[in-house]
Amino acid sequence: MKSLDLKTISSLHTRIINWYRKHQRELQWRKTTDPYEILVSEIMLQQTQVSRVQEKLPEFLRQFPTMAALARSSSARVVRAWQGMGYNNRAVRLRDLARTVMGVQEGKLPSGIDALQSLPGIGPYTSHAVACFAFRKHTPVVDVNVRRVLSRMLWKMEHPSDLKPEKEIWTIADRILPRDTYTWNQALIDLGAVICTGRKPLCSFCPVRDCCQSRNLSGNARNISNGTGARMAEPMYDGIPRRIWRGKIIETLRAIDDGRSIPLLRLGKSIKKNFTKGELPWLAGVVNRLERDKLVSIQTRASTAHVRLAE
Repeated sequence: MKSLDLKTISSLHTRIINWYRKHQRELQWRKTTDPYEILVSEIMLQQTQVSRVQEKLPEFLRQFPTMAALARSSSARVVRAWQGMGYNNRAVRLRDLARTVMGVQEGKLPSGIDALQSLPGIGPYTSHAVACFAFRKHTPVVDVNVRRVLSRMLWKMEHPSDLKPEKEIWTIADRILPRDTYTWNQALIDLGAVICTGRKPLCSFCPVRDCCQSRNLSGNARNISNGTGARMAEPMYDGIPRRIWRGKIIETLRAIDDGRSIPLLRLGKSIKKNFTKGELPWLAGVVNRLERDKLVSIQTRASTAHVRLAE
């Protein structure tokens, strides 16, 4: 790793923050100090493209303008509002979070990292992001962009997909925090999203290219998802990931405007053209998991399972 004396750290701060002030992305959640709006945007940004969140966030906030409004909503309404975002269980966890805040926190989102992380659907990244961006806490924020920037800048990476262990990046990110933590964290996120990208980093445009340990990085990116070189297996059925089947089921149920339930067999034929009765046990397994995630409800009528969005 590059030697990190105070002079080096100060130079990195100055260069990256100056670059950010000239090239920062104009994002709605950077124009507000409302903790609720920042929280919703951070939940949406989990595994979703920024452009999609920019489109969906204003619409979602019109339907649920406050924590109280979201807490009062049914699962079905929140899931319908989440259309196009994917990973629909995030929507239900966000609604459950709102109910917890209204019931336990007297309607106020806590500012402490531990308290935030105790809420439904909030992990290490989101708790730190909300603490920093909504409450201006002096804390690091490490998403995949920041992890990639710091890995490449401070260590020699051999391939575009190589990353240092997440725990190690959190430690170094905390060590090099400047006084203006908010701007620094936003700058690192933008640098990773715009310049130090995953597959083809634009090294010639990087403000710290001359001191980056991995400058002019090239090579074929390796398919890794956990930074250790091991590819994580994803449950599949008929060559399609289970998360896609889950999404197809939710989209089918969303299209039923009056919220009626439909038989399991009809649901199967709606999501898969060549669906047969022999595949009902597989489909029931997927639907049961969706019910455990509070996304759907299952009713039995005349020995036939019917499915609808959860209320």
